[in-house]
Amino acid sequence: MNSPGKTCLIITGEKSGEEHALSFFKELKFHSPDTKFFGVGGIDLQSAGVELLYNLKDFSSWGYSEVIFKIPFYMKAMSRILNEVEKRNCKVAILIDYQSFNLKLAGKLKERGVEVLYYVAPQAWAWKEYRVKKLSKYVSTLFTIIPFEKKWFGERGVKKVVSIDHPLFTTYEKDLSNFKSEYFDINNSKPMRLLLLPGSRHSEVNLLLPEFIASVLLLKKEINLEISIVKSSSVREELFVPYQKYFDKIYTDDELVSALKSSDFALAASGTVTLTCALFEVPTVVCYKTSLLNQFIFEAIVRYKWFISLANIVQNRAVFPELLQDQVNSYNIVSHFKFWYYNKHEYLEVKEQLKQTKKMVRGEGVDIPLFISNSINYAYGKTKNFDN
Repeated sequence: MNSPGKTCLIITGEKSGEEHALSFFKELKFHSPDTKFFGVGGIDLQSAGVELLYNLKDFSSWGYSEVIFKIPFYMKAMSRILNEVEKRNCKVAILIDYQSFNLKLAGKLKERGVEVLYYVAPQAWAWKEYRVKKLSKYVSTLFTIIPFEKKWFGERGVKKVVSIDHPLFTTYEKDLSNFKSEYFDINNSKPMRLLLLPGSRHSEVNLLLPEFIASVLLLKKEINLEISIVKSSSVREELFVPYQKYFDKIYTDDELVSALKSSDFALAASGTVTLTCALFEVPTVVCYKTSLLNQFIFEAIVRYKWFISLANIVQNRAVFPELLQDQVNSYNIVSHFKFWYYNKHEYLEVKEQLKQTKKMVRGEGVDIPLFISNSINYAYGKTKNFDN
């Protein structure tokens, strides 16, 4: 059989992973125009040139209960992906976050002689530290995006760790270069502009959006508000329909930057978007809510007691208030916003802290697209040079 040429597997199991991939993929294609990319992603990666074996809409899940029910699907997907790797003579894989699936896949790829580049290190420092052994055994290069991670993984045996700019900084670097944060003034007649970011998963939106709207209705009794929302393309439209009348402005995923630049405050599901809020200096109340089964399992096996939002983890302090499970209610949400609204000193202090975020998410200056392109060339018998 004729060789299919250079191929590279790429796995992004959820929307945030696809966004990470998009932060470097265009340049990677420029450096590797003769490489065919295939794997798991969304329509944006597909449009950029990745042949999808699975769409992340079908691939993603949230919490232990959803994962358990989808185990047969994941086993079938794992088998198909590995068959395609062998069929295409694939020698390099880019695995992005999505640790439960990708770490298992990494071991099977290693057995087949595939060089594994793991982009966005699993948060083993939070829980399941034993995963470090798998990383050191299966992964040729681990890319870290949080300031302390390179040292942490290196001290635990991972040989090749590269600290890189956080993908969000890469994605929004041009927007941030000419960005100047606005300050809300309670004495101004303009309405307070509140942005709702209820998440990119069905379960998140289903659990959080009703609480967000209840909070909005309470705030409106006392404060002049303009309400906007970012509706994720990965969430079913019918989850938003009952609340349409409450939105003054509706933004798509692609309009997140415009939404943040036009907002004074945000109310967000815990996730990557909280760091985006921090980069654009928008004071945000972060909420996390999951099913009772997921909560029980998490509390039973996880001893992690640190911050849950990426913004606070990067800052290593509670810049944003975090509300978990039963704490996610209109009383608590309203209390935090009114505290900022009526206490100018506290509001300005948060804005000053957020200004430091850009510096905190910078890495070693490695050219990621060139690094990956060199890895592909080397795997297929060409010289690589990581000096650039």
